[in-house]
Amino acid sequence: MSEQLSFEFEDRPTIKGFPELRWTGKRPYRSTLYYPAQLRERYGEDVDGWINRIYWGDNLQVMSHLLKEFRGKIDLIYIDPPFDSKADYKKRIALQGTAAASDSSAFEEKQYGDIWTNDEYLQFMYERLIILRELLADTGSIYLHCDWHKSHHLRMLMDEVFGPSQFRNEIVWQKIRTTKAQAVGFGPVHDSVFFYTKGPTARFINVYKPFDPKYIKSHYKPDPNGRLFRGVSLIQSGQGPSRWFGDREIAPPPGRHWIWSQERIDEALAAGRIRFTSRGTPEKVQYLDEMQGDIVDDIWVDVFPINSQAIESVGYPTQKPEALLSRIIEASSSPGDLVFDCFMGSGTTQAVAMKLGRRFIGADINLGAVQTTTKRLIGLLDAASESAQAPTLDDAQNDDEPQGSPGFEVWNVNNYDFFRNPLEARDLLIQALEIQPFPESSVWDGELHGRIVKIMPVNRIATKADLEELKANLPYKVYEQRKEANPNQPVERITIVCMGHEPDLAASLQADLSAFKLDIEIVDVLRDRGDLQLKREAEAEVVVEGGKLVIRHFYPLNLMQKLSLQKEHVEDWRQLVESVMIDWNFDGVVLQPAVADIPSKSDLVAGIYPVPDSAGTIRVKITDLLSESLEIEVQ
Repeated sequence: MSEQLSFEFEDRPTIKGFPELRWTGKRPYRSTLYYPAQLRERYGEDVDGWINRIYWGDNLQVMSHLLKEFRGKIDLIYIDPPFDSKADYKKRIALQGTAAASDSSAFEEKQYGDIWTNDEYLQFMYERLIILRELLADTGSIYLHCDWHKSHHLRMLMDEVFGPSQFRNEIVWQKIRTTKAQAVGFGPVHDSVFFYTKGPTARFINVYKPFDPKYIKSHYKPDPNGRLFRGVSLIQSGQGPSRWFGDREIAPPPGRHWIWSQERIDEALAAGRIRFTSRGTPEKVQYLDEMQGDIVDDIWVDVFPINSQAIESVGYPTQKPEALLSRIIEASSSPGDLVFDCFMGSGTTQAVAMKLGRRFIGADINLGAVQTTTKRLIGLLDAASESAQAPTLDDAQNDDEPQGSPGFEVWNVNNYDFFRNPLEARDLLIQALEIQPFPESSVWDGELHGRIVKIMPVNRIATKADLEELKANLPYKVYEQRKEANPNQPVERITIVCMGHEPDLAASLQADLSAFKLDIEIVDVLRDRGDLQLKREAEAEVVVEGGKLVIRHFYPLNLMQKLSLQKEHVEDWRQLVESVMIDWNFDGVVLQPAVADIPSKSDLVAGIYPVPDSAGTIRVKITDLLSESLEIEVQ
């Protein structure tokens, strides 16, 4: 690690009288190390010194990186973390420009798994909530999206990390409109969103939704000019004196009083805002076009989920609707505030933040999420450039003079190019390291050169908490026998394979098993990868001829293998391509595309591009349908 910088967290003691959630292997999370980041791509320009950021990497490492600059500075956090739903989430991959449905031209690719072992989910969320609290401003708010699987546990974790007094709401979002019959119980149709604040002075602005048409029809009527209005009584319970309404003096009925002072009544009379009912009592006039609507409460039934036919759908599993994020962002932030989402997914938080004039930071470990979000934000920047103003939601409350939206950068924290799909990582590692697998073992993954191998989860750095399952299942009776037979020899030779790890991982395991002598080896794939090749690289030919950049062919071999295609069976290489980015003057470090060729599903990339006279070193990034990219320099 190039810079050894650590951050300490406040030790928050248990509050007497409040319950605390316990689980096997729970351990405090009191510090983290700084992780450096690498700037890879830049789209658009900064505005007033700020450019938005997208990070590809384990969000614990990303947030550890962000602490150096943004500790206590993020105004609003929304997270839609794994639900522990015991499911794998997939995205349908089909040839570009077709409606392919055959086995050879379409398949489903796993984007991420939501299957957790024992209590590792709780430790995973606990550590991330602690570091999220460190990033949140004292006036900031956090919204955690979940469902019935772990909502009860997550509520207790939020109480523990943020404090019970900082709980504001449990928002119930009805996301399903058609309920299926259940064998036992009622159909689950809602998600929960827990709303907490960092402190008592958090920003909150009431949000309104349109009146129900039935309510409008029953309460409003047109005036002579056709303008809808309703009369609202100026009398409420209580006791009060009579009031003059122009030339009329009217006393309230017994036990009632006027809600306005005489001065305000006179002003309303002069403005024509008081009328008299058929019974002669005065009412204030309320015009529909001047009303904001109903104040939104904590049950949301008017926000509809994303389906495959929705205009805003990007084809990403678990995508959330923009209306949901719009409501949250408008309620708990102001234009210019900083919004953060470390489980970015399809990029809805970032897209809505851009449209509403907020600054944003996003992160995800899944490369598909980073690519999907990047394409989405490029589309917004292009739309803003074409209209010469920042994009807006239909229901956004923007200033009269919208300003240009800042662009964004894409960063890497740690080298996650090694695993593009963590769900395939175990099998890939077994092949690459030539491990002899143990298919029936529930503890060990295989054997390598006389050593027992354990492959840790690769979608995050390995921590001491990840060792709990291993320790719980070790053959201690066998170890006792080996120790007695050879007291000076290790009872086990263990190789732990991981993708990033806490520096004292091996020492911690030995300390916990101090009764036995162990030979522990850590193979950190990110650090020790050497010449391992876990995927077949794409092949391409890109040339400059006749003043044009021409992509003659592109063969992403991983994708073609999954599509069961051979080179000679590909009618048009462009059917395999999701996007082409071109930087005409690559500086050798950061890709700054001047061309972003991102066609719709029914179209293909151009493949031929005019080269400007000012071009120098040309860098071309071709991304296939699996979100895997090949970058080529053309002189």
